[in-house]
Amino acid sequence: MDMEPARALFTALGDSTRRAIFQQLTLEGELTVGRLTDHAGISQPAVSKHLAVLRHAGLVEGRKEGRETYYHATSQGLAPLIDWLQVYGVFWRDRLDASVSYTHLTLPTKA
Repeated sequence: MDMEPARALFTALGDSTRRAIFQQLTLEGELTVGRLTDHAGISQPAVSKHLAVLRHAGLVEGRKEGRETYYHATSQGLAPLIDWLQVYGVFWRDRLDASVSYTHLTLPTKA
């Protein structure tokens, strides 16, 4: 598994402001930087920097219309997270299954 997309994704979502921006875009659809700035409580340049990180991770895309850029969330950006969860999901499921089996073998049964 190529770790660069996963690293970019975890870096992007590791920041609470970027998570909030991503969540807002998933819930509200296309928004301009101005609209995102109104909700973020930070400056427009700061929102733009957060959007650049989200774009690099493949979580958002922008669409130019005149002087405005409309940003929207993209579902394919979450693919590295889904891949990562599948790998570690198997790991933990196997460990938990082994733990349950061991527990059943070692605990005394009630008479």
